[in-house]
Amino acid sequence: MTTLSLETRVAGANPIDLVEEIVQANSWPHDRTSDDEMVIEVAGRWCAYRLHFVWESSLNALQYSCGFELKVPRGRRIAMHELLAAVNERLWLGHFDLADDKNPAFRQGVLLRGAQGASVEQIEDLVDISLAECERFYPAFQLVVWGGKSAHEAIAAAMIDPVGEA
Repeated sequence: MTTLSLETRVAGANPIDLVEEIVQANSWPHDRTSDDEMVIEVAGRWCAYRLHFVWESSLNALQYSCGFELKVPRGRRIAMHELLAAVNERLWLGHFDLADDKNPAFRQGVLLRGAQGASVEQIEDLVDISLAECERFYPAFQLVVWGGKSAHEAIAAAMIDPVGEA
């Protein structure tokens, strides 16, 4: 992740402005849909991820999600919800859920009241953590949706750490 050296920010400043600077520094495709919202596309190992930032100034809160294309068929939604519960138990920050269009997404909110605005490090951490968790659990989501595995089987397979070199 590119680190930016920026001047001190004004308290309550819109963090989407900072997100836009980081995105431009990394040359990521993005769309600033409004002053308070931005959508970014980032390539991962398994798929492309859609990062979505929304600033709610009345709450001084930044809502963030990292989603990916994996529509869950109706017949696999119970198993997917079981997997989401198992995955969320393993997370320190944020959570996974199914978005309205039935795609998995990692979500997290950041309250900034009393802070001098968001920092570069906070935004980098949001992105880095979400991408790492999406990459870590993507195989489990695939195993449930397309492999017909149970949540328990999928989580067990996804949590295997490789040893040695090929």
